[in-house]
Amino acid sequence: TWTHLGLRDAQQIPAIVVDPKNPDRLFVAALGHPYGPNEERGIYRSTDGGKTFEKVLSKDENTGGNDVDIDPSNPEIVYATMWEERQGPWENSVWAGTNGGVFKSVDGGTTWKPLTTGLPVVVQANLAISPANPKRLYAAVAGYDKPGASSDRGAVGLYRSDDAGETCAPITTDPRPAGRIGGGDLPMPIAHPKDPDIVIMASTVSWKSTDGGKTWTSFKGAPGGED
Repeated sequence: TWTHLGLRDAQQIPAIVVDPKNPDRLFVAALGHPYGPNEERGIYRSTDGGKTFEKVLSKDENTGGNDVDIDPSNPEIVYATMWEERQGPWENSVWAGTNGGVFKSVDGGTTWKPLTTGLPVVVQANLAISPANPKRLYAAVAGYDKPGASSDRGAVGLYRSDDAGETCAPITTDPRPAGRIGGGDLPMPIAHPKDPDIVIMASTVSWKSTDGGKTWTSFKGAPGGED
């Protein structure tokens, strides 16, 4: 049996994360309406098991929350990604902006700061924390060298941080694990639970690195998206 807890007008909820030390505390990434603006989008926090929600990170009616992650070593540290994006009423049409980004909170989600050092101007980002070393972050990022908006999401790159997001840097010259360069599906990083140098980028092809993202091998999937 299930109980409806709210956030119905968010329409798209890409991520829910629960504090491993307090199951009544959780965060929800609300992406919002795919075809138009709405207020119920951003990052929400609940401290009573989802009975009530508080919006703790928001930008505007066009920018929604896509990802939210709690540091496994310190639940007061929370990361989130925000996307500004609109789907068109016909296939493969998209409008993307640079009002989102990657954000970090060190006070349990009450205040947030953007993480920008070493990253492009972010349109989309997917983030993963290494459980083996929570200061190690992996990210797939689509963006531009300078601010702007476009009908696509910009170039896709893979980035790593070894200092809990304070600085980031590209990790490979191999374009394959970044997925569809210029837009399309954004890969999802999956960090190994025991080895911080092992990471998987899941997309139409799943790619695996055992040296912190420098070199990659494919082990599952089809480049055309059949799998």
